[in-house]
Amino acid sequence: MKADALRNKFLDFFKSRGHRIVESDSLVPGDDPTVLFTPAGMNQFKKQFLGMTADFTRAASSQRCLRTGDLDKVGKTRGHHTFFEMLGNFSFGDYFKEEAILFAWDFLTKELKIAEDRLWVSVYKDDDEAYAVWKDTIKVPAERIIKLGDKENFWPSEAKQKGPNGPCGPCSEIYFDQGKEVGCKEAACDPSCPCGRFLEIWNLVFTQFDRKEDGTLTPLPQKNIDTGMGLERLAAVMQGVSNNFETDLFVPIVKEITSALAPEARSSREPVYAIADHIRAIAFTIYDGVLPSNEGRGYVVRKLIRKSVLHLKSLGIAKPFLHKLVPVLSEAMKVPYPDLNKRRENIAAIILAEERNFIATLASSPAILKDKFAPFVNNPAPEKVGAIAFQLYDTYGIPLEVIQGWLQEHSIEISLESFDEGMSGQKARSKTLSAMKGDVFSVQDLNLQGLPPTVFLGYEQYQVQAKILKLIFSAQGSGSELASIVLDKTVFYPESGGQVYDSGEIVNGDNRFKISSVKKAEGVIIHEGVIEAGSFKEGDPAEAILDKELRLAIARNHTATHLLQAALRRVLGAHVQQQGSLVAFDRLRFDFTHFKDINRDELDRIEAVVNDYILSNYPVGKKEMSLAEAKQEGALAFFAEKYEESVRVISIDDVSKELCGGTHLDFTGQIGLFRITQEGSIASGIRRIEAVTGKKAYAQVKKQESLLSDIASALKTPPENTARELQKKMEQIKSLEKQLSSLKMKDVKSEVASLLSKASPAGGVKVIAEVMDDFDMDLLRKTVDLIREAAKEKYVIALGSAKDGKACLVAATNFSDDASGIDASRLIKEVAGEIGGSGGGRKDFAQAGGSKPENLAKALEKLKEIIITKLK
Repeated sequence: MKADALRNKFLDFFKSRGHRIVESDSLVPGDDPTVLFTPAGMNQFKKQFLGMTADFTRAASSQRCLRTGDLDKVGKTRGHHTFFEMLGNFSFGDYFKEEAILFAWDFLTKELKIAEDRLWVSVYKDDDEAYAVWKDTIKVPAERIIKLGDKENFWPSEAKQKGPNGPCGPCSEIYFDQGKEVGCKEAACDPSCPCGRFLEIWNLVFTQFDRKEDGTLTPLPQKNIDTGMGLERLAAVMQGVSNNFETDLFVPIVKEITSALAPEARSSREPVYAIADHIRAIAFTIYDGVLPSNEGRGYVVRKLIRKSVLHLKSLGIAKPFLHKLVPVLSEAMKVPYPDLNKRRENIAAIILAEERNFIATLASSPAILKDKFAPFVNNPAPEKVGAIAFQLYDTYGIPLEVIQGWLQEHSIEISLESFDEGMSGQKARSKTLSAMKGDVFSVQDLNLQGLPPTVFLGYEQYQVQAKILKLIFSAQGSGSELASIVLDKTVFYPESGGQVYDSGEIVNGDNRFKISSVKKAEGVIIHEGVIEAGSFKEGDPAEAILDKELRLAIARNHTATHLLQAALRRVLGAHVQQQGSLVAFDRLRFDFTHFKDINRDELDRIEAVVNDYILSNYPVGKKEMSLAEAKQEGALAFFAEKYEESVRVISIDDVSKELCGGTHLDFTGQIGLFRITQEGSIASGIRRIEAVTGKKAYAQVKKQESLLSDIASALKTPPENTARELQKKMEQIKSLEKQLSSLKMKDVKSEVASLLSKASPAGGVKVIAEVMDDFDMDLLRKTVDLIREAAKEKYVIALGSAKDGKACLVAATNFSDDASGIDASRLIKEVAGEIGGSGGGRKDFAQAGGSKPENLAKALEKLKEIIITKLK
């Protein structure tokens, strides 16, 4: 049975038993700060488990998950994965142990027709209730039921002794017996044996206790069910294969990799399986909006790409290849994830850029290694070498074996303990980032419990009569009270989806509350601010009045953002996808996927297209519909948003159609004017446009007009001739600078003898270290050349100058022997930090530039001391 059929059978089975089928959450949970990635099916149901929402009491899902705890085992075992799908059914205070066990048994034995004698179960050692259900109700023979302890059959594992606090409970696991010929082959073998014969396929967690700070377990008033069954593992069972990588979920990817290998490499299974696993994790994390970077989630993606490139290299593939697997993966996953297929070119392009960068790093690694480790030739420092090796591994991704090979070639010792120390620290940081923090079910403010969702009327109204449901005092300061107010209904839009919150006030007669922030939690809108006059109390009537001008300014920018995305797709291509945005009252910002620089002509066309849409004065349609209907109509969605079953669609003629909960205008003409203020790259394959609209755009035009008028006046020419006149002036300046440089060179030639005479002797070499007046880098270089020509002895030359608020520094020698130990490039790197910059060069000449000219004399003095010390 294929994986797609298994997934559907599972969901259909539980749908027929009263469960709401909930779509998979993103791998990046938007409202759960306790996890780096979604690790299990239960994560998106925390509100239901806490009893904070009761819209449904039964649910089932096929959740995409990502875990990196066992990364080193991926490809080496039959069932370890980074990315996988978790099938799960959940009960929130509805059914409990008996029904959960019956559902699981019926699905496996009746729906999937797995032979009962191939199934074993485990229960928690003290859970007599679950044991009785399996033995007396299901009739599983006692010899196929085993009792296990806190580590194996309590969730979270060992929570009774070690925490965390919060909901917990025993669990029961179902195992598939692969047969006596598998594993240890001992007659007494059972699921407690680690030999691999018994394959755990389903875990049923009975959440029935609340762990307190002192370790006591109190029965929960609402008992819950949380189950999880890996689709990949179940597919292996149903397809009769001994390895998850032999299922239809992986076979097309494995074939694609294998077909690209030389015949002698095709028998290598482990690296091929690891690549097949990693491409799924990489593609789906990018699909869910995570881009490769050096921190957080992005670092995980980058690390997986680099590991895959190294595996490919070990298989003989040295050129970018990983990105070619995206179409194969998207085809294999097109049934549950059709949008993956639509975005496959975009995802592949991001992976390709990362592959190229890492392959280039590997190619340049000899130069990097030489730069970092050269000081340790004939100068042993194994611990320091080990620490630097880890930094190179961590920063550049250069493999340890490559580093070790280079070090061995150059007879440099390394302490592997020092390297491992760095690795341990990285793993600890990674574990801290990816682990759940605090209690398993943490929420921002439990004081909101019992409050109904706030009715939002801000799409149609600017003020509304409401009632204060909750008043929370925060602090007293400057004669005003800081507080948070919850109303039964409001017109204030809470900050979300990239749009800032509305401003305004809540009033009751002479009592006035000024809004400083508006947030939303658990459907409740919270107004934060200051009581500026009078007082408020719960139950009071109050009028919510928003700042209409600011609201309209925000709406102009939000509607303009939709027009901008449409213009980008029209000018640059349909590959453009939103990656983030900011909609404020004074500006807008839009991040999007694009893999090339945007030239001036393209930018002008984008701006012109948006203004054409504005002048067309299209009506802006706002319509509520089901998520499925919106997707069917082709509405664009933003990756980071978690959408409800009912969504709001913003349509602008045939120009744009997007899922969006923000506030918008009624007609595009109300935007007035759109001006791009800035464009640039913010990450590999991601660009950002910033813009202004309406009054801000008009103000910018007037400011530019005024500036142009001032320039024209200074040049004594009409504004239309400014560019031509400015060009003439620039040519004149260039000519004068050339003349000045020529005059300075004459002065320098006359000063060379003086510079040589000022040199300090040191160990048979003379040292010149001088600050020159108003020299640029070119003139410093020419001065060095003149000194070299005139010098009859060995000289080390260090010259610096300040010009236009910047510092310039050069170091050079007029000899090439190694006996002195003088290397200009190393010298310049040692002191470049003093002038707030960096530098480099050759052994006989190097230069640096910096932003701290005031430290020039200090830098030259330090440079002179280093040179003299080395020469002595």
